[in-house]
Order: sequence, then structure tokens, then C-alpha cells
Amino acid sequence: MTAFAPSPTRRAIRELPDELISQIAAGEVVERPASVVRELVDNALDAGATQITVRLLAGGVRLIAVEDDGMGILREELPIALKRHATSKIASLLDLESVGTMGFRGEALAAINSIADCAILSRVADAEHAYWLDGRSGELKPVARSTGTTVEVKELFFSTPARRKFLKTDATELAHCVEAVRRHALARPDVGFAIWHEGKLVEQWRRCESHGYALAALEQRLADVLGEDFIERSVWVDYQTSASRTDNTPQIRVWGRAGIPDAARARADQQFCYVNGRFVRDKVVTHAARSAYEDVLHGQRQPVYALFIEIDPSRVDVNVHPTKIEVRFRDSREVHQAVRHAVEDALAAPRSGQAVAPLGDATTSDMAAAPQPTVPIYSAQPAMHFEAEVGHRVSDLGLLWGVKTAPAESTETPAANWPLGRALAQLQGVYILAENAQGLIVVDMHAAHERIVYERLKNQFTSQGGVGLASQPLLIPVTFAATPAEVATAQAHVETLNTLGLDISAFSPKTLAVRAVPSALAQGDVTELARSVLAELAQSDAATVLQRAQNELLATMACHGAVRANRRLSIEEMNALLRQMEATDRSDQCNHGRPTWRQISLRELDALFMRGR
Repeated sequence: MTAFAPSPTRRAIRELPDELISQIAAGEVVERPASVVRELVDNALDAGATQITVRLLAGGVRLIAVEDDGMGILREELPIALKRHATSKIASLLDLESVGTMGFRGEALAAINSIADCAILSRVADAEHAYWLDGRSGELKPVARSTGTTVEVKELFFSTPARRKFLKTDATELAHCVEAVRRHALARPDVGFAIWHEGKLVEQWRRCESHGYALAALEQRLADVLGEDFIERSVWVDYQTSASRTDNTPQIRVWGRAGIPDAARARADQQFCYVNGRFVRDKVVTHAARSAYEDVLHGQRQPVYALFIEIDPSRVDVNVHPTKIEVRFRDSREVHQAVRHAVEDALAAPRSGQAVAPLGDATTSDMAAAPQPTVPIYSAQPAMHFEAEVGHRVSDLGLLWGVKTAPAESTETPAANWPLGRALAQLQGVYILAENAQGLIVVDMHAAHERIVYERLKNQFTSQGGVGLASQPLLIPVTFAATPAEVATAQAHVETLNTLGLDISAFSPKTLAVRAVPSALAQGDVTELARSVLAELAQSDAATVLQRAQNELLATMACHGAVRANRRLSIEEMNALLRQMEATDRSDQCNHGRPTWRQISLRELDALFMRGR
């Protein structure tokens, strides 16, 4: 083999034949049988179908037949349907700039017909009978069929055998076909879907009758497709940006369901995102959703969600790729912020509030029967007030910020009214055991307090416009032996440290003195707090510290300001921590994404001791 390319020979420039053009286009549109399924289901939905049936043989390689009950195709339009760039969806550039249909390029049927044996069987509502078109010969003849269309695709890639060799096993190709229909089914609860393979029903999702309540239909379809477990372990998302000046409609609406952090998976295989009903893979949306979990997700776990973005079609370009799975937003930053805020807001409410029914006249069963347009978010219980014994410093952990004392009988309030229950005991100096209406609550006290302190720091930082945390001077400065690097960092970042509520200066060439700390962390370990912040600053760019202060730095400070393991708490202190958890955003996870509490129901406890057997 020579290391140099052979000398080029002159070749004439000529037009490619139509069949070769279609086959080249097919290489972009049709990757595998699932690509055909996706395109044909798109067309069925555009035709107004309420029931779509997909029939497959050999994973879709031998046969793909998609039947629908849509409006059908006129006899005279059937031959045109298989021509390149023939479509009923757009007629001008203006239409292309505001596409509202699933299909619009007019490439799919022609591309599929060039690499397989195709036939179309269709009937419109007022026609005497249906017509059957042979994609190869162009033969057109009347046949029997109800209103709607059937597209049959046989022997995929028969004319391009090299492409066929790249296909996987029938089981793998079938799985991809099912996934393609599944993606459509999630977005269209008003349409029924059925998938048959080798004469056997593989999947079926019945049409959800909304009766004017679309969210209830979507909730049912999400449960049918993703399972009841997804519903139980996710929260409703419903967020919209400010209304348009012209027609008072939201610029962007984001809705759907976002999985709680505990439902995260090792792979990103349960992330479904739709733009105006079209399933898309978009880096802007994916990054926005993932960033909304950054404070609550542990390690490299991937969140699960089904999010639907509604936006003016003229503000999103769907004509980016022939597969139509990619989009481009006119203002990607606006979309990113909308998605992030939507998911963040949905995840912020403590889920402990859902453990008990809200107080009032309505019974739990009455509430369960009523349709819920959004996730029921119950009002957090106010921080309970406890009588402190004389000389006992209830607030020395920073748990009872501004809490006043109250008569001791307040502790007799029924535990059912407290989502996280009434504290019973402390286990090994690490866990708080509490009783609520459902059974036993186990709380990781350090993780829970860490989140409370972190949210308090974030709120304080935000409320002051990012100019700094409120600090509290220490009556006696705390000194500690410091390394030369720590001393240099403290001297180089005086302004940044002040922004974080810290006053750290050199006491001697080898000693640093801490003279003020953030007021929320006044009772924490001052030396450890100072060392950790200096270590973070030594590895960061001071110019970006204000941005980072809302995540890594504040999280580090919160960790060292939280109550430590083996610190014995009184019952009053434990109850105060539980009440703070109920009133703190994102308190179900610590700053590192680990859960802060777990519920063990009476039924689970009964099972452990075989009660009732």
C-alpha cells in the first residue's frame, strides 16, 4: 500500500439520477426500522389520528405497517405522496419558519420508498372506497378500508444491502421501534397506540379521555408509559415566563414531571423532552435540567423527567436535521433559564409536606378523588416553639433562629399534624428517630442541618444582592497555626472573604486570626470553617467567586457550620430541627445529594415482626 493518494483523474460533472438522490437522502432520514416507524407515526399524527397501530415482522426489517384512523389521502394525491419534497404541511418560507406539524420536509416517504417495497392504502371520509398504491410500479386500484391510512414498508434496505448488514438482532431493532412509539405516546395522551410483532401484541397504550382536563390525561399517560413508580417518585412542573405584550400569552411554558433526586439513575435513559409536542435531544434543555439538580443530586447520577416546552413556533427552528430530532432556539438563554427555574421550583418544596393531609374540612379521600392540576404542595408547618429549661441553650446549634419559647403543652400537638413527626430519641449521635402519622421517621441530623444552613446562606446572599453575607464579630478572635499558602491566600482574598462574611487576617507570620464569621455560622467550628474556605479559594479564580459562592463555597461553609455527628441533642432541639426541615426548600437532600430523611411505614414495621401473619 502506498503512503500517497493516487493521481486524480478528471471526471465529468453530471446530475445524479432521482433514485440515487432519494437513496442518499434515505441515509440521513432512515438509520434503522425505528426511523421509519418514527416518520410514519409523525404523518399519522399530522393526519389527526386518534388510534395508531404499528405491525412489525423481524424487528421491522421484513415489515413495518402503520395504520391510522386519520383524515386519509385523496386518490389523486396518492402518487404525489411518494415524490421527493412533496408535502401538505408547508407551502412557503413563512410556513417553514413557524412549523406546527410533526412532518414538513416531504422527504421521508420518498426516501423510504427508494430503499424498500412500499405501498399506501388510504381512504378519505366521503370517498366510496379506499385506494391502494404500489410504490414501485405506481399501480393504483380501489380496495376496501375504513377512513384513514395504512403505509406498508417491506424488506427494508433491500436495494442497499450494505446498510442492512449494519442492523442489529431482531430483538434489538424491535426495542428501538417500541421506544420510537413510546416517545410519541408520552406526548399524545389523546391518541391510542398499539404495537404488534410477529402477530403478538407487544405494547398498548389506550387513549386517555381528558374530558376537558388535559393534565389528568397526561398524568394517566405518564403512568401508563413510565409506570406508577415514576408518578410516585416525581413532582409536577408547571412554569411560564412573562406574557407577550401582543396577545398576553406566555413566552415559554414548561410543564410535565421531574423525578425526585432519589429516583435518579446511573444512565440518562429516562429523560424525555418535547418542544411543541416534538421529542428532541437538545444540549440547552439537557444542561438546564441537569443544572436544576446540581444542589440535590448525588455524584454522577442522572435525573429522570418528562418535560414539555411550549414556545411560539417562530422562535424555534426545527429544520436543523432531516431526522427533526434537533432544534435551534432563537434565544437559547431564555429557554435555558425557563427550564432550570421550572425544575428548580418544582423540586424546592420539601416533600415531607406531602406526608400528611393539609388541615381543614376536606378529608384525605375527598382530596384524592379531586383532579390535581399540579402537585399538591402543603404549607410547611410553622417552627414549633418549645419551653427551654433554665440555663439550657436551645439555640446554641443555630437551629432556632428567632424562635421564641412557648408553653410546654405545645409539644402535645398530635404528631399527625407534623409531616416529620415528633422526636422520640437520638440514635448513636447520628440519627433522629421521630413518630408521625405514617410510622417512623429516621433523620440524618448532620445532613439535614447542613441543608438548612446552606439554604439560609443562599437566601441571605441573594437577599443582599450578592454583595456579601451578614457577619458577626467574635468577642475573642480565634487563632490557628497556618501554612504559608493559607496566609498568602488570606492576604490575597481579603475582599472576597469579607463578601463571604469572614474576617481572616495574619496574627503572626505563621498564625491566622478569625475575627468575624457569617452570623448564621457563629456557633460552628471556626477554625475548620476558615481552613476549608481558604482551601477552596486557593484553587479558584477570585473573579468568579461570587458566582461560585452560591454553590461550592456556601456548601462548604454550611457543611462546617452544621451540627456534627455525636453531638447530643435534647428533644426540644431535635423537634426544632424537624420543624426547620419542613419549612426549608430542598431539605429532602443534603448539599451533596444524599437523602436527609426516610419514612418507615407501620406496614413495613409490621412486616419486619410478622404481625398479622
